[in-house]
Amino acid sequence: MQRTYFGTDGIRGPYGGPVVNEAFASRLGVAAARWVRARGALSAQVLIGRDTRASGDSLVRALAAGLEAEGAIPVSLGILPTPAVSRAVRLGAAALGAVVTASHNPACDNGIKFFGPDGAKLTDADESEIEALLAHAAVVSAGAEELQGRAAVEDYVQAATQLLAPGSLNGWKIALDTANGATCAASPLVLAALRARIEAIGDRPDGNNINLGVGSEHPEKLAALVVATGARLGIAHDGDGDRCVLCDERGQILDGDEVLAILATHALSQGTLAGKTLVVTVQSNMGLDAAVVQAGGRVVRTSVGDRYVAEAMRACGAGLGGESSGHIICFDFSPTGDGLAAALRVIAVMQETGRPLSQLRGVLRRFPQLTAAVTVREKKPIESLPHLSGTMREIERELAGRGRVLVRYSGTEPKLRLLVEGPTDAIVRLGLERLRAAVARDLDVV
Repeated sequence: MQRTYFGTDGIRGPYGGPVVNEAFASRLGVAAARWVRARGALSAQVLIGRDTRASGDSLVRALAAGLEAEGAIPVSLGILPTPAVSRAVRLGAAALGAVVTASHNPACDNGIKFFGPDGAKLTDADESEIEALLAHAAVVSAGAEELQGRAAVEDYVQAATQLLAPGSLNGWKIALDTANGATCAASPLVLAALRARIEAIGDRPDGNNINLGVGSEHPEKLAALVVATGARLGIAHDGDGDRCVLCDERGQILDGDEVLAILATHALSQGTLAGKTLVVTVQSNMGLDAAVVQAGGRVVRTSVGDRYVAEAMRACGAGLGGESSGHIICFDFSPTGDGLAAALRVIAVMQETGRPLSQLRGVLRRFPQLTAAVTVREKKPIESLPHLSGTMREIERELAGRGRVLVRYSGTEPKLRLLVEGPTDAIVRLGLERLRAAVARDLDVV
């Protein structure tokens, strides 16, 4: 379903640009409130959280002004991880939740994403309906009065702490990178409550340093910290806390595919993986399918985007799913990605098996894979690009089922993402080079 403003994870872009600005945020608030009212919501409350970006406060106020103008009751949750906002909406019986964040993007960007009363992200159809209402939504100026607030971090911290036995991290040293973002308060509180000793980086947000050389997009400093301090493992969040990347005790990085492989195969061994099914996106390595099938389960694949994973999980009765980027969804805890919950679930496997992370990760044997992201000026339909579409067909024909090619536009950035997977490193490397050359012939590459 074609949408103008919403991408795979809400609305996102440079702050002060044509979309992410206070005027647009207020209009979006008007449209969202009208959408809620048209659906006959029992509650008028809309809970709003944000990450640590300097632009966040004014965007929250603008969004709230638009909501209030149409009869909704905006409530600020302050700086809070995205999964904590989802939880607050679900348990607080609110009509809608909103998070002002650009996730893993740099501080110059910002955005807005919505959650329904069940705590799940809105569907494509929902977002299209809100976009249709934007055409008739006027700009509303934010007033000077204080926005009604509510504390929500305590409830989230208490719930996350209960994922492990009380005091079970006593004697554990854990390196933690909170990306100077929304998890700076919550994740240390949870780990400390479980009596872990924390070695922290990325924990001094100033409004302009979110994701700056730290976090899940830049785990190199975390890996060095793990080795230097002798930590049992490292945990890196992104700016809004809905994903995580782990680091084993040797300083080696684990992505979302490895986390999913550990959780899924362990659950299969215990007979606790719902439907014996793991849901992932087309981006995940084919080695993940092999590991899960060997353990007695099956893999279902979706389009890229953790909300598509969540939708497929509901449809097929799965309890675990996620993305290679580190969005991990554990349905028994949250209907959306939660980086802290995923990390705690992996720690639980470490405790139950008595095995370090460097051993557990061995369950996934990756197929050779290379990826690239090419910045383009215009997102022309891929099927209309003769050299690229022709090269894709040629490579797929040559792979003959021994690998795959994936080419797609980013839903949040002006980038074309390329992926080649195959039987050998050489075949994969050549395939990616051929795709890059074809892109350069068909598109204006920045």
